[in-house]
Amino acid sequence: MLSASSVAFTRGGAVSIRDVRRNFGAIDALQGVSLEIAAGEFFSLLGPSGCGKTTLLRILAGLDAPNAGAALLDGKDLLARAAHERPVNTVFQSYALFPHLNVRDNVAFGLRMKKVAPPEMDRRVSTIMEMVEVATLGARKPSELSGGQRQRVALARALVNEPQVLLFDEPLAAVDQKLRKQLQADLHALQRRLGMTFIYVTHDQEEALSLSDRIAVMAHGKVAQVGTPQEVYHRPGNRFVAEFLGNCNLWDTEINRDGFAEMPFGRLRVPEGSGRVTLAVRPEKLTIGPGENEFNGQVIDVAFTGPETHALLDCAGVKVKIACLNQKTVSLKIGEIIRVSLAIYDICILPDQGSPDQ
Repeated sequence: MLSASSVAFTRGGAVSIRDVRRNFGAIDALQGVSLEIAAGEFFSLLGPSGCGKTTLLRILAGLDAPNAGAALLDGKDLLARAAHERPVNTVFQSYALFPHLNVRDNVAFGLRMKKVAPPEMDRRVSTIMEMVEVATLGARKPSELSGGQRQRVALARALVNEPQVLLFDEPLAAVDQKLRKQLQADLHALQRRLGMTFIYVTHDQEEALSLSDRIAVMAHGKVAQVGTPQEVYHRPGNRFVAEFLGNCNLWDTEINRDGFAEMPFGRLRVPEGSGRVTLAVRPEKLTIGPGENEFNGQVIDVAFTGPETHALLDCAGVKVKIACLNQKTVSLKIGEIIRVSLAIYDICILPDQGSPDQ
């Protein structure tokens, strides 16, 4: 799917968001958000419901206006332009297709409103419909399509206008898991081929990690951390990011002068830090067997998930989560005592004790 060899799009634009604020009465939806998004970047806004990510997307699309702040596209004021004048298009979760129009007319709608000449309009519509594999569906109405087909039509309608920036508001939330994986792969391939700037809103951590060049994790109307998927996952900047992005062991402790963290189950050599800290350790970083930072734990719960076995250990009163790849047979029994180890470089030190606002 999604061959772009015959399509000549304008390269994606760079987006600069500067101290954007938006309140709805007493609710501060955005509290001074600033972001720099590179041209041609797949950039995701990730966070729980109510964190402000969709509000920010609506402001960029021209569907809402901030109380303060600025947004620039390639150095030019984006917010000063009316929504229909911005080189930006949006793909919604609800598809937002016109039920009375067939697929081809839905895709062509924006070009028709711009009074594009019929020969040029037909060429662009045909090219885009073939690109997203809906060329054979042109005569159908939206009600005759599956969820995945509707989402492809919505994508075609957004692409046909050749925007510099494509905005996505949880576009795959309404499709099943298997189709979602396929559409994610298609979107990723499309973005790479077109070089268009994608700004993608999602609450799905796995989706953001697999698709994005960089991610802004948001909480309470603020940006909690910005980084590559590897950075925000392996080196979370605070407790909120560590907890929101997958499973994570979080241990409040104190690092002594010798560089050891004092834990109820023993002393852990850590890479850095001093004083009161929080240690963040992903479950898959713990290894069954000998190694650095060894300690014992009693298995109190086991769950087989297919590729992994997850277990919960009681380590001198501290609950420790571990995850083991099932490349070999992993047989853990509730009640048994096992030895685990933890490499020093797999421990992330959080200097704060976890306010989401930090």
